[in-house]
Formats: sequence, structure tokens, C-alpha cells
Amino acid sequence: MTRYHGLGFLILVTVVSNASAYGVGDNSRSGSVNTCNKPRFTDFIPVDKSEIAPGASFSFRASGNTHPETIKVSVKGVPAVIEVGPKNPGTSVTVHGTLPIELKDTYAKILIEAQSNCKGSGSWLVKITE
Repeated sequence: MTRYHGLGFLILVTVVSNASAYGVGDNSRSGSVNTCNKPRFTDFIPVDKSEIAPGASFSFRASGNTHPETIKVSVKGVPAVIEVGPKNPGTSVTVHGTLPIELKDTYAKILIEAQSNCKGSGSWLVKITE
């Protein structure tokens, strides 16, 4: 019976040491530097599900960890012209843009994609009226 207890203990030690080698468990204690902090997007203007005119302007804020040069915006698959405001370290950045003039009488998702130390995205929906 003692031989089986020793074998069980050996298997348990092997499983636990392999699990910790792969980073299973709480990352706060593992010392991992590969933590993903995705960019966040807030303060959408116009607000979600608003009715707006073709070519209308829009804006939003990107979190401070966002790399401003990576921000891309498309509206219903059409790239939007944007202007990224100045960014001070650790603060959010304001982005302004205009809707494509050719989109009329349709619902459109304004899709944002950007990078920090990993890729993030956000979106909101508007109704473009004539």
C-alpha cells in the first residue's frame, strides 16, 4: 500500500509543477509581463442609435494605453476620415471624424480598431437619414 501512496504523490507533484510552468493560475503572482490591456473607447458622440445626417461629424475618446497612430475607423465598411487629438502620457485621446457622405437612409455601425499592447475594438450604431 505504501508503494501506491508514493506513486500517487509523485504523479501529483509532476502535474502541479507542469501546470505552474504553463502559467495556470493567478497571473498576479506569476510575474507575467504579457498581460493584455486592450484599448477602451468611451464618450461616443452622437450617442448610440442616434439619427444623424450624411457627412455628420462624430467623436469618441480612446483610453490612455492606446497607440494613437493605430486608430482606424470605418462606417459600414467604408473607411472614415479621422483626426486624432494630442495625447499626453497616461491620458485618453479624443478622436474626431466625419461620416462618409455617400451613406444615406441606412443604419451604420461605426467600428473602431486600435492597438495598445494588444488589439482592441469598439463600435456603436447610428441611423443615417437624408
